[in-house]
Amino acid sequence: MGLMNNKILILDFGSQFTQLIARRVRELNVYCEIQPCTKPVVYDSSIKGIILSGSPFSVNDPKAPMPDIAAMANELPVLAVCYGAQLLAKQAGGEVGKSTHREYGRAHLQDVVTADPLFAGINNGSQVWMSHSDTIKQLPEGCTVLARSESIPIAAFKTGPSYAKHTIHAIQFHPEVTHSTDGGQLLKNFVIAICGCVQDWTPASFIEETVARIKAEAGDKKVVMALSGGVDSTVAATLIHRAIGDNLYCIFVDNGLLRKDEFQQVLDGYKHLGLNTKGVDAHERFYRELDGVSDPETKRKIIGRLFIEVFHEESLQLTDVSFLGQGTIYPDVIESLSIHGPSATIKSHHNVGGLPEIMHLSLIEPLRALFKDEVRKVGRQLGIDDIFISRHPFPGPGLGIRILGAVSAEKVKMLQEADAIYIQHLRDSGEYHKVWQAGAILLPVQSVGVMGDERTYEYTCALRAVTSVDGMTADWSHLPYDLLAKISNDIINRVRGINRVVYDISSKPPATIEWE
Repeated sequence: MGLMNNKILILDFGSQFTQLIARRVRELNVYCEIQPCTKPVVYDSSIKGIILSGSPFSVNDPKAPMPDIAAMANELPVLAVCYGAQLLAKQAGGEVGKSTHREYGRAHLQDVVTADPLFAGINNGSQVWMSHSDTIKQLPEGCTVLARSESIPIAAFKTGPSYAKHTIHAIQFHPEVTHSTDGGQLLKNFVIAICGCVQDWTPASFIEETVARIKAEAGDKKVVMALSGGVDSTVAATLIHRAIGDNLYCIFVDNGLLRKDEFQQVLDGYKHLGLNTKGVDAHERFYRELDGVSDPETKRKIIGRLFIEVFHEESLQLTDVSFLGQGTIYPDVIESLSIHGPSATIKSHHNVGGLPEIMHLSLIEPLRALFKDEVRKVGRQLGIDDIFISRHPFPGPGLGIRILGAVSAEKVKMLQEADAIYIQHLRDSGEYHKVWQAGAILLPVQSVGVMGDERTYEYTCALRAVTSVDGMTADWSHLPYDLLAKISNDIINRVRGINRVVYDISSKPPATIEWE
């Protein structure tokens, strides 16, 4: 057994759905990795098959990526999705051109060749999701059609025995999106039946292998790590602690921008987990430097820089540290390897961004291979308390970017109180776990109100709650009106300085989850 001896390679041609293909393969308990299509494939015995993703390119574009699919199929079974299918058709001598009518959205498969292993258990009428402007006009010689749809004669095909050592299956639809009702079955047919993968990628096998790897890498050397109270850093620290015990030194910095009572609660939680953690109260230093600064990017940079300074000063008090632990997860890794290169404007909130260079330490990143939902599964398997596992994501700069405009101790206290009331109501009503992320935002807007017989002129608090799978896209949560009424009433009555509460009903895109 072992996850690295059994994997699927996904070549990314720039499709927005590439990560979804990986998620679906992982759900089959099979390990997979994404790499840019521009990077040559290095074959080894652990790779059992290759999936080619879709792409925003047209295969007739002179700049379109053109790796040799036949060469891959001489090594392993290949599944070519959308752009991959069109690229195969073009390379094998077929014809690809602009569609005469739109091929976007739901379609239904017809004349499905269920005798082919890729379509085992998938019937005529199965709904699939199309998303392409080119279409295959002429099938290459020796290829067989496996399915069509009401609008296209070639929805799926495969190569003949003379083309390459292994059969290449090609599909013009996206099996990875939920609109393709039998997409999971099709991917399972490819990964398990055709490639022969063993379903051994489980939280338990991941923990066992990761702990053994960290033990071998770190030995009896010391590792220092910044903790945030979030799920990623907590799970990463627990894995490292399992491997090296108290040779892991954790530092938790209170930047004064945490949620109400969070500093003490998180420290108590870490103590309960047995983590060797030092809490550092640096809130005055942060408030001093943020005084009068209202530009969001400047605030982020100050918070990030001070965090690094405080963490570095604390770690210098330790002797003979060799490694820096980080809670990097797979989407961060993919972002920096994407076919389009690193994203142009990644917000400057990856707290530990500059630390490895300053501290001259090697990195240990136990979660580099995991998506967020997998991190949570591993955390549960490790027995970590649900207070850490099911917590909503919280931005690195904390309340510093939920107070629009300049930050002050008074505003932080106001927002902490409002946020605590809001989150407690979500928990009490059972809505907290239906929401991906929720938080209160303090607006730099004052308005007139009436309390008793007095006229007030106080701040406005905006409530934000979104549903999402991975934070890439998000919809506003449809919280019950009576719950919103209670929350609003409670905040206005109990938080001095706030006399108006509004609810944010914007989706991402075009809005973002956080306001700054």
